[in-house]
Amino acid sequence: MEYLEKFGITVEHVFSLVRVCVILLVAFIAQGLLRRIIRRIKENVLNVMRRHASSEIEMTKRADTLASIIRKTLTVALWFVAIMTALRQMGFDLAPILAGAGVAGVALGFGAQSIVKDVISGFFMLMENQIRVNDVCVLNGTGGQVEEINLRTTVLRSLDGVVHIFPNGSITSISNMTHVFSYYVFDVGVAYKEDTDRVTQVLRDIGAEMQADEQFSEAILEPLDVLGVDKFADSAVIIKARIKTQPISQWSVGREMNRRIKKKFDELGIEIPFPHMSVYFGEASKPFALAGAPSLDREELKRAIREVLDETGARHAGA
Repeated sequence: MEYLEKFGITVEHVFSLVRVCVILLVAFIAQGLLRRIIRRIKENVLNVMRRHASSEIEMTKRADTLASIIRKTLTVALWFVAIMTALRQMGFDLAPILAGAGVAGVALGFGAQSIVKDVISGFFMLMENQIRVNDVCVLNGTGGQVEEINLRTTVLRSLDGVVHIFPNGSITSISNMTHVFSYYVFDVGVAYKEDTDRVTQVLRDIGAEMQADEQFSEAILEPLDVLGVDKFADSAVIIKARIKTQPISQWSVGREMNRRIKKKFDELGIEIPFPHMSVYFGEASKPFALAGAPSLDREELKRAIREVLDETGARHAGA
């Protein structure tokens, strides 16, 4: 102890340091307990929600989102209290610090109105259950999967891996493609010669086969809904249909459905047209009938083509 006193360290300083360490240790343990409590509350909330909702995915997403926000908020509050207590144990007068923090808070309130707007918007976005973590959404025209929802920002990752961060106050439009259930919409084009009633029945049969498949039966909520002939395109009759699926499952179901439609149409000889062009010269420019004509050698063919070109050029010159 005499050695410490040479450096101006007293017994009171040592006890203060020990108390600070104990406070930080207690805060660390409390943080771990807090996570366990929130996890337990999340499980209880899920059990309650199962009595009133039908989608396990929807319940899990909302519970994960709310649990994440509550955990972060309580963790910040816990460590704020722990640091303030530790500073008090170290002999700091907290009254001027808190008074200064209050004045700074007022100043920041005027200077950081956008941050306050972001926090309030994030709070209502969570309470109204507009989007959840793992939802696939389009925010302000940018699509992707929601990775994080914070009180101030929302993090979106697009299909190509790009991360988009939106301040909650700047989000003006939200299109949630995975809320409660989803639809995959088909625009099936067939040739004009095909019987649309037959094609419609084939599509329904494919949908029924897929719904009976164990791999997709849980993802598909309702049979394929064929809406009918939607429009007459340039080279095809468009038949519109849709299938109802679990959230986020619409793309995997839709891709498999497209694969089966192509294979079935090939098997039944149903033509899927593609754009093409037919050139028609009219009655005055009918092609020469060469069937049964005597064969021409290369030089004679060149001479005939040259005469036609010369005659055409002379006509244009006379005009």
